[in-house]
Amino acid sequence: MGRSPVFAMELFVFDLDGTLLDNSSRISVFTRDTLRELERNGIAYTVATGRNLHAAKDIIADHGFGLPHVYTNGVLVWDPRLESISLGNFLTIVEARHILAAADQADLTPFVHTINKQHQHAIFHPPVRHSVEERLLGVFAARSETPVKPLQAMPNDVQITNINMIGQNESVDFVNDNISNEPLLVAYSGPAMEDQSLKWIDIHHSEASKGAAIAALREQLGASRVICFGDSDNDLSMFAIADESYATSNAKDPVKAAATAVIGHHHEDGVARFLRERFGL
Repeated sequence: MGRSPVFAMELFVFDLDGTLLDNSSRISVFTRDTLRELERNGIAYTVATGRNLHAAKDIIADHGFGLPHVYTNGVLVWDPRLESISLGNFLTIVEARHILAAADQADLTPFVHTINKQHQHAIFHPPVRHSVEERLLGVFAARSETPVKPLQAMPNDVQITNINMIGQNESVDFVNDNISNEPLLVAYSGPAMEDQSLKWIDIHHSEASKGAAIAALREQLGASRVICFGDSDNDLSMFAIADESYATSNAKDPVKAAATAVIGHHHEDGVARFLRERFGL
C-alpha cells in the first residue's frame, strides 16, 4: 500500500472487547460522546479487533470510525469508505485440516470462519459435541448476521480467516500444544466469556497480526505516531510497533508489563477518560 498524501497525524487504535467496550460488549454513552469529541477535533482513530467485520460493524456504526478497520487479529483490513479488503493472510486447506484434526483428537468442535469474494462471512462446523458449543452457536447468532452452517456445506472457493473452539482447559491446551510447532500458525487463548471455567482458542495464520496490519495502515495514512490501547495477548504485536501503548486495568499482566502505562478499567470508560484528560475534552 502506497503512502497517501495525507497530513501527518497521530493515529489512535482501539481494541474492542475488554478495552473500548463495556461488560455488555457495547460502547457506553460516555465513550460514545468522547468519540464524537475526537471526531469533532479532527483526531484520527480506528479499531483493531479479534472480531470479524460482521461481529463488530453494528457496535462501531455511527461512532466516527471512518478510517480502515483491522479485523480478525490482522487477517483483514476493511476500508469502510471504499468497501474494500486489503491484506488477507488466510489459512490454507492443509493448515485448516491440521487444526481440524487436532480438534477432533481433543474432542472439541472447531468453528471455521470464512469470507467469500463478495466479502460475506460464514461459519462452518462439524456436529457439535458439547452443550457449551451449542451455546456458542447462539452467541455467534446474537453477535452478528454471520450465517452458521454444517462443515460439509462449505464451498471450495471461500477463504478461511480463522478457526476457533471452546472447551475444558486440558482439551484447549492439547490443541494449542499440537499447533505450537507449526511456524505458519498462531493461537490465542484465554478464559471463555460464556463460562469462566472453560477456555477458548482462536487460530489463524502467523503472518497475520494486529501489529503488522497497523504498521501497514500507518504507512498508508502517513501517520506520524501510533497510540494503541488493549488488554490481551493479541494486542502485544501492536504494542510492539506503537509509539505509545496503554493497557486497561483489567488487562493480562504481560500486556500491562508491555504498556507505556496502565489506565482505567474497560467497564469504567478507562480509554475514554484517558483521552478526555489527554486532550482536555
